Amino acid sequence: MEMKSKNGITYIAQAGVIAALYVALTYISAAFNLAYGPFQIRLSEMLTILPVFTPAAIPGLVIGCVIGNLGSPLGIVDIIFGSVATLIAAILTRSFKPYKIKGLPVLSALPPIIVNALVIGLELYIMLPAYAGLIGFAYGVLSVAAGQLIACLGLGLVLYVAIEKSGVKKSLHFES
Repeated sequence: MEMKSKNGITYIAQAGVIAALYVALTYISAAFNLAYGPFQIRLSEMLTILPVFTPAAIPGLVIGCVIGNLGSPLGIVDIIFGSVATLIAAILTRSFKPYKIKGLPVLSALPPIIVNALVIGLELYIMLPAYAGLIGFAYGVLSVAAGQLIACLGLGLVLYVAIEKSGVKKSLHFES
């Protein structure tokens, strides 16, 4: 019974820390005008690789996204749809955990890129007149995807390697 309690506390603590980091990194990105809109490089999106290490990252990322999106100019639409996109992407990231290319979870880094590009691209298309029409939608999708590539694939895989090589994984009780 004590082991289950300890595991539950670890899970909640990990989720809480990941949520707090996501929020802090989103607002740091916002200070540089990189957190919202068509071209965003949210530093917080590098954390989307964390479901590879712990299932606690899934609620952590979603809660962090909800709070981080409180600052979005798209308001409640971004809070809801951005957070649902994060949930879907985090679940998919976790499901691709076993598949690695040269020891890297490259496939796990792709869901946040693809899901966010499509969902946020659609948000921009619906909410902002500048993104109306097929060309506007395509621009929104491609610009969000570009920023996500940098944050998720670039920074996310650097974070993955840093966690793997540093020994932090064990001290954080990450299971991978």
